Amino acid sequence: MNDKRPNPDELLSRVQAQERKAERGKLKIFFGFSPGVGKTYAMLEAARTRKAEGARVLIGIVETHGRKETAALVDGMEILSPRELVYHGTRLKEFDLDAAIQAHPDLLLVDELAHTNAEGSRHLKRWQDVQELLDNGIDVYTTLNVQHLESVNDIVAQITRVVVRETLPDKVVEEADDVELVDLPPDDLLKRLSEGKVYVPEAAQRAIENFFRKGNLIALREIALRVTADRVGQQVQDYRKDKSIQETWPTSDRILVCVGPSPSSANLIRSAHRMAKSLRADWIAVYVETRKAAGLSEAARLRVIRHLRLAEQLGAETATLSGDNFTEEVLSYARDRNVTKIFVGKPQGGLFHRLFFLSPVDHLLRQSGEIDVYATKGEAQPAPVEKRKNSAIKTEVNWLGYGYAVLTVAISTAAAWVLFPYVDLSNLIMLYLFGILVISSRQGLGPSSMASLLSVVALDFFFVPPRFSFAVSDTQYLFVFLVMFLVGLAISNSTVRIRQQAQISRLRERRTAALYALSRELASTRGTQELLEIAVKHISEVFDSAVIAFLPDDNGRLQVRCGNVADFHLGPKEMGVAHWAYDLGQMVGKGTDTLPGTDALYAPLLASGVPVGALGVKPYSPEKLWIPEQMHLLEAFAHQTALAVSGDQLEEKQKETQMQMEEEKLRSSLLSSVSHDLRTPLAAITGSISSLLESGQKLAPSTQKDLLENIRDESERLERLVHNLLEMTKIESGGVHPQREPQYPADVVGSAVARIEDKLEGRPLTIDVPADLPMVPMDGLLIEQVLVNLLDNALKYTPEKSPLEIIGRIEGGELCLSVEDRGPGIPEADIPKLFDKFYRGPQKEVRSGAGLGLSICKGFVEIHGGTIWAENRPGGGAAFKFTMPLSVVKRG
Repeated sequence: MNDKRPNPDELLSRVQAQERKAERGKLKIFFGFSPGVGKTYAMLEAARTRKAEGARVLIGIVETHGRKETAALVDGMEILSPRELVYHGTRLKEFDLDAAIQAHPDLLLVDELAHTNAEGSRHLKRWQDVQELLDNGIDVYTTLNVQHLESVNDIVAQITRVVVRETLPDKVVEEADDVELVDLPPDDLLKRLSEGKVYVPEAAQRAIENFFRKGNLIALREIALRVTADRVGQQVQDYRKDKSIQETWPTSDRILVCVGPSPSSANLIRSAHRMAKSLRADWIAVYVETRKAAGLSEAARLRVIRHLRLAEQLGAETATLSGDNFTEEVLSYARDRNVTKIFVGKPQGGLFHRLFFLSPVDHLLRQSGEIDVYATKGEAQPAPVEKRKNSAIKTEVNWLGYGYAVLTVAISTAAAWVLFPYVDLSNLIMLYLFGILVISSRQGLGPSSMASLLSVVALDFFFVPPRFSFAVSDTQYLFVFLVMFLVGLAISNSTVRIRQQAQISRLRERRTAALYALSRELASTRGTQELLEIAVKHISEVFDSAVIAFLPDDNGRLQVRCGNVADFHLGPKEMGVAHWAYDLGQMVGKGTDTLPGTDALYAPLLASGVPVGALGVKPYSPEKLWIPEQMHLLEAFAHQTALAVSGDQLEEKQKETQMQMEEEKLRSSLLSSVSHDLRTPLAAITGSISSLLESGQKLAPSTQKDLLENIRDESERLERLVHNLLEMTKIESGGVHPQREPQYPADVVGSAVARIEDKLEGRPLTIDVPADLPMVPMDGLLIEQVLVNLLDNALKYTPEKSPLEIIGRIEGGELCLSVEDRGPGIPEADIPKLFDKFYRGPQKEVRSGAGLGLSICKGFVEIHGGTIWAENRPGGGAAFKFTMPLSVVKRG
């Protein structure tokens, strides 16, 4: 009988989760399949209702997109002032997280949950801002479109041919307190679009021709409905758990199929798959490992593994249950998973057997209650028990055990002989039962059963009158003998069952420990090559085998990435078998029914049913690997490895995507910055030349001179801009190769000062670079350019007549040069960004360049193996310092 009491650990976990949830704010997501369905409108309407109920409602950020109906709902609402950020010269308005937390309203509206925050914000994504708001006990209403969910991002891209860059983890939606689907038929949405209620007319027409095609909208709507339905289904499951409801609630179909070693199980699995497909239902394939299953032959256990693998290939979730009662285990698992239909094989046996012996199917039908049971051709229980060889739980004849049984009975008889004059017959029986217990705990069912029989015989012959005879003087002793024999068998059966269960538990413990060791090391490792090397090492040790790992190249051909390649003969035949395993997603090769003539076993690396590679396993002791338990464990190792490799590859793809996004931002910033900075000097030059051409003779000589000087200055500025762009391009493409030669630092500093001597006119400049500093290997021209850029930067951002200093020292085995000033200094928040491309200082009155000078300094210093940084000076001003590795060369 199953124990229906709730699991105390689960109850404690639920209580703790509820306590944590009670301390957080509530998150409600207005969820839609496309822009324009009315998510923001619905959010504002709900917020107005909360406000009417007396709650303090604050708009953190809401995007109306120029829609009059939406803007009308904003009127009269309290609005949080946005935070302004400057990004590449452009002022951006962002949600002010700190102000929202300080205001601490009852309800805060934060539109567009998947939004990426501007650089300089505390969090990269807006959903992270929302998480912090919730942690501070603030309720949040927000909006989200289905295409921003990470799990469906690739599906959306495949359907719409548009890659959505802004995504968020599914767990954000899963952990939300409420998700309201805002739905609109695609035809109505297209009508709104054509009427200009979503985008302006020109943009609307482009949208209809691209993302907003009717087919795209229908597909996105289906995805959104499914995501919402899955969430509601999970809520039903959570409610059943919270209320400890055992009965199945058939809110949606879920199918469970019972599999076993019978060949007909394959047909049973296919039948369940067909029904699951027609009902669009989830389905589970379950094998129950009872005590009787411990006596299965190797062939039968391999069939079980093949059947579970077939179910996985057809899309089922698989599970292996353990217990003594097949029916109870199946029904308990089915109710936990809210299963509505169970597929089981028809029982075998004649009419007499059916009348007097109930089969597992009969028990299922009697106890299934609200669950439908489908009995089709096959078997519910394993085939008749056969003996196995090389099994992890041995069942061969234990002749030594029978010898120990005889010896134990003899010892018990000797002890009883000594005690016979002093104790009653019942006490002697206890002595024999103790001997039976010892044998059953160590030698198994056969020897203990034999010990039970011999104990009865010995008791009768030696101690029951008439002694030394099998005759019985009193018939009551026959009842004593029967009870003693049955008690002995019961003790034997119970002890052997406990022993077998302990053996199975030890096997599972070893398997779990091996998997845990692999998983722990995989979880702490990054890089596909490193992950494969760890997997190969663990599999080699656990299975005493030579192992190699394959991954596909860009053309889909498998290539060996690591392993004991010398132990394999990787000719065309073996590589073909490896490809077979990879393409079909199943184990093939030696020890299987598919291509068994090869030298090794090949297993696919499957992650969510998709092959990412393959393993080749060549055991040094084949008989140890072909055990079914070991084959199943190998599959588990391969699955863990595949998940780790797949996750790493996905992370690499995300990094590539992020880099592409950064490159796109950089390209946009470059075009924006360069176009502005090129136009400015060109406009000044053009204006000066036009003035000279049109009014040159009428202008005073001093005015003509000013115009010519302006042309010269702007031309030099334009030349510097183009030069910096070219240098930055060289640095990023790896085209700068320093020509290192021993140079005196004082000489390089002198050359740099000479280059900008005209700009330094009127500025106090102190050069503190000792002439006896050792020669340093450097590219003199590049380091000279670094100093020129730093001096030019100091001239731009410091008051006229303020002093400048150039200092050179040997510190920590490196040359350290610094350009220091007594200007206003640098805001602490700007210091980490000073050397970023296109970053410009905050002083509006400064006529700065494209923001590349300091980036070029950083590039030139780093290719010398040095570092560069900026800091504020005590007493005011800034210092820009850089170091380079020192190689002392004595003066000749």
